[in-house]
Amino acid sequence: MRDLPGQLSVEELAELFEGRTRFVERLAGQADPLMRARTLVRELSLDEKCEVLDAHPAIGQRKGLSKRSAAEQGSDDDPVVLAELARLNADYEKRHGFRFVVFVNRRPKSEILDVLRSRIGLPTDEELNTALGQLVAIAEDRWRRG
Repeated sequence: MRDLPGQLSVEELAELFEGRTRFVERLAGQADPLMRARTLVRELSLDEKCEVLDAHPAIGQRKGLSKRSAAEQGSDDDPVVLAELARLNADYEKRHGFRFVVFVNRRPKSEILDVLRSRIGLPTDEELNTALGQLVAIAEDRWRRG
């Protein structure tokens, strides 16, 4: 396990956060970027928050995944689970206006269904904060695991 870095390039951060967003660009100019990410992500405009969340692939998505996302999401390909994830992801995005992001932490997709069901009904402002916290936790874990 690696300690959090003192500096990261835009490219390194884009890999950790699934894309080159305005947040990633701003974060690259910070000392201790992964430590700073927890506060900086909350200072973003609503549009920027949605942009960084929407850069992540949907849970259960099968195409266009980065190598990291594919490994983290595992190979739990039960068609019933995938269909339910697709339906719930769509409902979540329609309700909240941004992508559902959760730190999978190598859990099977069937477990993520329960998490998604429990979070879909939360107030959008509360859910936005939860999703952003999960986003940063994913990036930190990715860095530590190398």
